[in-house]
Amino acid sequence: MTQAVDSADSVDPRALEALNRYFGYDSFRPGQSGIVSAILAGRDVLGVMPTGAGKSICYQIPAAILPGVAIVISPLISLMRDQVDALNDVGLPAAFINTTQTPDEQDLVFAQALSGQIKLLYVAPERLETERFRNFAVRVPISLVAVDEAHCVSQWGQDFRSSYLGIGEFIAGLPTRPTVAAFTATATERVRRDIVSILGLHTPSITVTGFDRPNLYFDVISMPRKDKASWVASYIASHPDESGIVYCATRKETEALAESLNSAVAELRAAGGADVSDIGTIAVAYHGGMSADAREKAQRDFVTDRVPVVVATNAFGMGIDKSNVRFVIHHNMPESIEAYYQEAGRAGRDGEPSRCTLLWNESDIVTRRRLLDSDYENERLTPEEQEAVRASKRRLLDAMVGYCRTTDCLHAYMTRYFGETAGAAAKTDGKCVGGCANCEHTFETIDVTDIARAISRCVHDVNQHVGSGKIVKVLRGSKAQDLSYLNPESLLSFGMLDEVPEARIRDVLSQMATDGFLTIAEGRLPIVGFG
Repeated sequence: MTQAVDSADSVDPRALEALNRYFGYDSFRPGQSGIVSAILAGRDVLGVMPTGAGKSICYQIPAAILPGVAIVISPLISLMRDQVDALNDVGLPAAFINTTQTPDEQDLVFAQALSGQIKLLYVAPERLETERFRNFAVRVPISLVAVDEAHCVSQWGQDFRSSYLGIGEFIAGLPTRPTVAAFTATATERVRRDIVSILGLHTPSITVTGFDRPNLYFDVISMPRKDKASWVASYIASHPDESGIVYCATRKETEALAESLNSAVAELRAAGGADVSDIGTIAVAYHGGMSADAREKAQRDFVTDRVPVVVATNAFGMGIDKSNVRFVIHHNMPESIEAYYQEAGRAGRDGEPSRCTLLWNESDIVTRRRLLDSDYENERLTPEEQEAVRASKRRLLDAMVGYCRTTDCLHAYMTRYFGETAGAAAKTDGKCVGGCANCEHTFETIDVTDIARAISRCVHDVNQHVGSGKIVKVLRGSKAQDLSYLNPESLLSFGMLDEVPEARIRDVLSQMATDGFLTIAEGRLPIVGFG
């Protein structure tokens, strides 16, 4: 694998001319020109670029210049129309084929592509497996296959999709192999290797533009669930002119929080002496269960600044063209560093200072572990492969828990996770540029060795057969009825930590699981065992 290096001298003049004609820019952003030049030279590429770095330009410019059609593989049908409309508006002919169209509408698109009227054709990965699309693909000259969200191909990535496993086979079945370009915002070294191997990239030029976002301030706050809504409301109330996204774990939560914010923020501003007579809607909900019209209206109101805050699940954000998002608040802990980096990275795409705050607590970890057992049933994977995916998800979650608990610089934690050295997070006077809560605070170190030993003793005493709640009760000497079958008073660990706060014991137990000393089974019975 080689690392592509940009050089102003190596920029293809055709690329600069197309960049100016279609998008009005005179120069490429870091990383873009090297990728564009490699594609135009017929070389496969892998571009790992943060959210907002302009990945789409990297395949749209070559598509405009090369003969034939470029196939763009994207997992998000909901965004295809927006991207195609935007390209047609600037004079770059584009279309999509997806399930929202009738067979007649699809036939029209196929005919336009075959007659050379379309330069970019957007499709979902599942489409490549249909006989109809394959019959079309062998008859049209394809200059480029661009794979967006390429990390979805890897079972080590945070968003593995089995439909991506068929892309390499599709490319191999074409009469003439086109250039292949893969793009992602989040990929560790292991995921990059998977992308190259599974997509079958030929000695690709690999560009990684760096993961640090020095204009973002990172903040992590441990907070009981009951306090989160009021914290978010007071933050929004004290930043009246700012636009922001609040991410929640469930659809139900987004609707409830958006509703409570609308009344709570108005009350807080009124209490502060502000005139709230014409305040309007503060927050709107957005999730995949809403109708397409309702989602579109919520998105449009947010992008056009009619509504300053959107409260959303992770269904919101990809492809949203809004550069002035000043804050991203996570109401719950995400399932991985990759997911957090991508969602938090929607703040400050204009380069201005912005804030990313993560609110979390122990119950967030429990919820995430419980959710790990779902969504892996599919015919492409054997039971062993499904278990490997689950194990990978558990490792991703452990890294996310580590981020919440670390006392290290949050910028450094993230860049190191993605394979950059700790020094990749820019520093001045020992503090990270942009700032993070950990670099500003000092921490008290507590020795929890005795607590950890007692927890291990208790896990042994109960033969690794109970969950964390009962372990805490045994250690604190509880006389609760639901422990009677264990005959707890006969256990050596009974009451060993009767003077230690319950929250401290839970905290240490959770950290032991994160560090691999203990395991917590996912599913309905989260039994604690030895790691």
